[in-house]
Amino acid sequence: MAEIIKGRHTVLHEQPFVLFIIGMRINHWRKLTRWLPVASAMPRMLRELAERPQLGYLGGKVWFGRTIALVQYWRDVDSLNAYARARDHKHLPAWTAFNQATGGSGDVGIFHETYQVKPGSYECVYVDMPRFGLGAIADLVPAVGPLKDAAGRMAAMRPPT
Repeated sequence: MAEIIKGRHTVLHEQPFVLFIIGMRINHWRKLTRWLPVASAMPRMLRELAERPQLGYLGGKVWFGRTIALVQYWRDVDSLNAYARARDHKHLPAWTAFNQATGGSGDVGIFHETYQVKPGSYECVYVDMPRFGLGAIADLVPAVGPLKDAAGRMAAMRPPT
């Protein structure tokens, strides 16, 4: 079990980053041959990304259910797009295979959302949690004093005017 970090903490990450949410939805459970290849491709991609930090992937979390969702953090949008388009990495062959196998059948749904996040445009708090989300890829600091509430955390990250 992951170590619980007692108390209130936040992240004061001073670099921009990309929040990428990607996933799939199993629309027809019985059509295993349609959704299983899609579901099994992601662990291979995550392994590749973990082994090659120079690609720009910072970390993330996966949730499983009828909809499988991944929340990922990337150094920048250029790194994310370069990985998505690279013929010598795992994503593009998996994407091509998905499109050929499903042929727009509706058996499997896929989605992604991309957000470019600048310092001062987010806040976060973790109370008695293991490292999670942005707190898993950046340094945690105590959320006390001016960082005790959301407004204070947002103000702490705003660039000087």
